[in-house]
Amino acid sequence: MKPINAVRMGGVDVLPLVEGGKGVSVSTGTSAGAWAAAGGAGTVSIVNADSYDEAGNPVPQIYHGRTRRERHEELVEYAIRGGIAQARIAHDIAGGKGRIHANILWEMGGAERVITGVLEGAPGLIQGLTCGAGMPYRLADIAAQYGIYYYPIVSSARAFNALWKRSFHKTAELLGGVVYEDPWRAGGHNGLSNTEDPLKPEDPYPRVAALRKLMRGFGLDNTPIIMAGGVWWLEEWEDWLDNPELGPIVFQFGTRPLLTQESPIPEAWKQRLLTLKKGDVYLNRFSPTGFYSSAVNNSFLQDLRGRSERQVAFSAEPLGTHDTAYGVGARKREVFVAAQDLARIQAWENAGFTEALRTQDSTLVFVTPDSAREIVADQVACMGCLSECKFSNWSQRGPSYSNGHRADPRSFCIQKTLQTVAHASGPEAAEVIDHNLMFGGTNAWRFATDPFYANGFVPTVQQLIDRIMSGR
Repeated sequence: MKPINAVRMGGVDVLPLVEGGKGVSVSTGTSAGAWAAAGGAGTVSIVNADSYDEAGNPVPQIYHGRTRRERHEELVEYAIRGGIAQARIAHDIAGGKGRIHANILWEMGGAERVITGVLEGAPGLIQGLTCGAGMPYRLADIAAQYGIYYYPIVSSARAFNALWKRSFHKTAELLGGVVYEDPWRAGGHNGLSNTEDPLKPEDPYPRVAALRKLMRGFGLDNTPIIMAGGVWWLEEWEDWLDNPELGPIVFQFGTRPLLTQESPIPEAWKQRLLTLKKGDVYLNRFSPTGFYSSAVNNSFLQDLRGRSERQVAFSAEPLGTHDTAYGVGARKREVFVAAQDLARIQAWENAGFTEALRTQDSTLVFVTPDSAREIVADQVACMGCLSECKFSNWSQRGPSYSNGHRADPRSFCIQKTLQTVAHASGPEAAEVIDHNLMFGGTNAWRFATDPFYANGFVPTVQQLIDRIMSGR
């Protein structure tokens, strides 16, 4: 195994190990501070992070506004308070070692306001901004305003080229690194393009080599590339170390930090990670962002998949093969479906899926009455956690604050499920975990096979980093 040497990043020498940011109360100040204290770059998520009351208990993010816009303002306030709280915790634990980065989704509702609010409320505590899930053209301007480094997340050289030419070239001196997030292997939201097949993963080496070649053309020979997605043992990436074609490489770990003593996720989630098998993490497109995302294929995702499978096209008038009348809803409003689809509908209704919900694509999705009530209630309770949401049809842009489309019942309220899964506790926690969204990288099954975790061993962050630095 080659030596794993420190890398110059963000103006200092650090271990080439970055903690991947995981939103909504998962990448906290405790885990980020411990990662930085061990010599790497820890990452706090400022995507609706927890804030605390005087007793140190998380403040429940409960919304009282009567309108979406009012609840959106509450959400932004919660996010700023939580981000400041987590930055302070991380700074105290790090003790001046390593780096503390803050991660945010560019497509989060009010993202710019949250970033600036946290940076103003926690001056000097954050050394870098990491941002993906969209094209964050304004990231460099915000970093320059506060004098910190920035780390855009991209999934191709093409994406970085667009960001550089439009914005980043003006603030090259603060570009701390470029995160290449593999769109097939990373957990959470992934940047697959329309030309890439989600079922055919590509080798990351040529894609990263192409990114480095482009960066060299911009004079960024020594700016680190941070490889994210699919990294487990560094000995499997040995040919990337001290590789002149790739230049300085740093490795980001998003999934492995979930299973540490400092990780805030519920114990039931940690135990579930130890039982996953290869293929249990599912690349899907149910997210209300419209992006692909990678998550554990539990009953939550299985229900979403079932919704889309129980789906037929319809038209308002007889048209082509849509020549068979069907009554929708309590008033039995007449639409027309294909004759063969009517037989399918009757089978679904006999199985209890009696409620037909319309989608923006002129289809009907069939769900149970309980599921229909939950879907509608979640759509009504939308708090604008995304810049645009296909589930609720929210948009943060006025004057309508709507994306102009029908709310899509094939998706889900991402804020609700992530808050629920992150705070599950008590005897029903395992069931709660199974019925909510559990993001994870495709390598999460390796917890069950890696001897480091034998007999249910859960390391500290320091123990994990020591293990990684050994090559394993």
